[in-house]
This record gives sequence, C-alpha cells and structure tokens, in this order.
Amino acid sequence: MISKLTKCSVVFLIVFIGLNTHAQQDPQYTQYMYNMSVLNPAYATDDNSTINIGLLYRTQWARSIGAPTTGTYFAHSVITDRVEGGMSVVHDKIGDVVKQTGAYADIAYVLPVGNTSKLSFGVKAGATFFSTNFDGFVYSDPLPDPAFAENINKTFPNIGAGLFFFSENYYLGLSAPNLLETKHLSEDSGIVTQGSENIHVFLSGGYVLNFGDNYKFKYAFLTKHVQGARVSIDLTANVLINNMVEFGAAYRFDDSFSGMVNFSLSSVMRVGYAYDHTLSNLGRFNNGTHEIFLLFNIGKLGSGFDKSPRFF
Repeated sequence: MISKLTKCSVVFLIVFIGLNTHAQQDPQYTQYMYNMSVLNPAYATDDNSTINIGLLYRTQWARSIGAPTTGTYFAHSVITDRVEGGMSVVHDKIGDVVKQTGAYADIAYVLPVGNTSKLSFGVKAGATFFSTNFDGFVYSDPLPDPAFAENINKTFPNIGAGLFFFSENYYLGLSAPNLLETKHLSEDSGIVTQGSENIHVFLSGGYVLNFGDNYKFKYAFLTKHVQGARVSIDLTANVLINNMVEFGAAYRFDDSFSGMVNFSLSSVMRVGYAYDHTLSNLGRFNNGTHEIFLLFNIGKLGSGFDKSPRFF
C-alpha cells in the first residue's frame, strides 16, 4: 500500500513541476496556517467531532490608491472515516475597477501511512466570477487604451488538486488551487490586450513543539511559485500559551515583516489580527497591510468545542 502511495505522490509531484505558469495574481495571506483549506484541497483535520468555519478579511497596502482587498469564507469537516470536505468563497477586489469572486467545493481522501501519520489526496472544483468597471477612468492620452474600452463580466470554471501529509505535530502540503489558465481579455483590432489567471503552486509545512501542557511553539513556512515572478517565501513562528493566547512573527522575503496575535474568546470562537510592514519601495506609498480572522469550531451535535485548539 505504501509503495503505491509513494508512486502516486511522485507522479503528482512531476505533474506539478511540469506546469506552465506565468504571473503572480492569487491573493496572499499572512495567517495562512488558519486558511489552509483555501490553498490546499487536500487539507485534513482528522477530527470528526467538529465543523471548522472561518472568516478572513485582508486589506493590503492601506491608504494607497486602488489597493487590493480580500474577503474569505471557508468551512471544513470530516464526512466519513477517510473522507473530508469543505467549501470556500474568496472575493478579491482591486480598487473600484476589478472584482473577482471564486466559489469552490473540496473533497479529500485520507489514508494512514504510519502509526501516527496520514496522507491526504484532494481536489477542488468551482468557478471564478470576474468583472471590471472602467467607467469614470480619466486618460492622459488623447485616445483611451483599447484594453479599457469596455467592461468585462465573465465566468471561468476551474479545478485544483493537492497533497497533504500530516501527523499531530507536523504537516507538509503541496497544491495548485487553480489548474486551468483563463484569459480575461482578448486581442482587439490587432492589439494584444490579453490578461490571464495563471497556475500558482503552493508548498507549505509546519512543525509544533510542545513545552508541557501550556506552551506550544510552531515553525511554519509557505512558498508560492508562478512563472514570471520571484518565488514568494513566508517564514512564520508562533507561540500558543494556555490554549488561550497566541502571538508570533513572520517574514516574507524581500517584501514585508509581520506581527500577529489571536485570542480564544470562548470554547467555540477565536479571533486574530496580523499587521504587515512593507520593506520594499512600496512602503513609501502605503501604511502597511491589515488582516483579521474569526474561527469557529462548532460541535456537530451543537455541544460546542472543548478540545485544545488545533495549531494548524
């Protein structure tokens, strides 16, 4: 069984490495460890007693004109002993011009590969709703650019796939949430006015160190690759105290430094906040990035959630 799983995993990796990708466009998250089901359809909790629900809002490069904002909703639950599933809605907005909403459903099949570790294979399917609004644009040239001559409203179906290897103390994931490249704009009167959504490949991992019953320390990383842009690398370190308060810091190479904190408000709800300070030249034109989330771990029988919070 393990030999077959290894062969399947190798084939899966080769497929990912061979993907043709071009530009970085997908929304990014600082508190990605609590948003993993959006990035990887194979994400699994191995907890059949609760339904995990999350809300996340990110405003990037605050106070800069046309800065992007991202709102995310996701839900995840165990369905059977070896099957987990969920759904996600991500609304991305750039100024008042570009709006993109993706709605997707996930399904993952989880197999034990050792005494305490498991390997999950996941797929997601859904659609992205893309629209532009160029009304009110003021052009410096006498004639407007043909690329902005008319508004766009299109729907693009898509699929994604992922792997997730995990135990109680560590995880490693590989995924491509959107495998189909889509064209938003087209050629008009011989002028190329093409924009496309390209494949992003995510590699993530984390390890939890337990210091007694009241302290946990976690290292985590997330890398994002798309051809035509430098690889984005996030390194994160978090400390959880008494299963109540968590704080940490993160560094995104050549981009930003982040601080984060979250609190358990009850046995069911957790709230968190992160602030990114921009280190690149863009830092002169914005006041940083803000990100907040709400997490709910709801008992399936309505009895609440009385376990220690999962650290990933």
